[in-house]
Amino acid sequence: MSRYLYNPPGIVKTVFNEWNWVTVNNKILFTFDDGPIPETTPLILSALEKYNIKAIFFCVGNNINRHPELAANILARGHMIGNHTYNHKIITRIGKEEALDEINSFIDVSKEKLGYIPGYFRPPHGRFNFGTKKLLKSLNQKAVLWSLLTFDYKNDFDMVKFAVTKYLRSNSIIVLHDSLKSNDIILKSIDFIVEQAAKKGYDIGEPQECLK
Repeated sequence: MSRYLYNPPGIVKTVFNEWNWVTVNNKILFTFDDGPIPETTPLILSALEKYNIKAIFFCVGNNINRHPELAANILARGHMIGNHTYNHKIITRIGKEEALDEINSFIDVSKEKLGYIPGYFRPPHGRFNFGTKKLLKSLNQKAVLWSLLTFDYKNDFDMVKFAVTKYLRSNSIIVLHDSLKSNDIILKSIDFIVEQAAKKGYDIGEPQECLK
């Protein structure tokens, strides 16, 4: 598989250079997409607590609406929550007004249920364009993409091991998933990343210090 499937090409990062693609402090950052859900979020939180890791969870708004207690627990444990739209819609496939509503509806439910205003955004499926750039700037949302996509949502631990072994770097922003798709392998995946980071001498950072 092309390395660009794991780590986006440099030209894209250059064009969208105000976005977060790697950490700013040469430390690894854990990120989790799509939750919170009862089946996986508690497992992930327990694993992160075991290793004293702080992460950013790019939650889906309707999941926060259904499971506000899980979202509150994410914050209570010292993690950060980011905006992943309200309905996990690919924003390049919808109009500007609908995209605006998806992002703002997330902010509204986060404020209502959690008293929390998110400052970071990740587009569902990593799909974005120049319109996304303008929209996020107008909403004062900072984009966080990645430099290591683990493919954990394929539910194949061998794929995760390959991605991490070959492409983990000291400044990686790692994408994992807080979803049923990765439920069977998420704990092994976290364990393996921590193990490989230690093996390579890489530090694991916290969202506040890793992102601009």
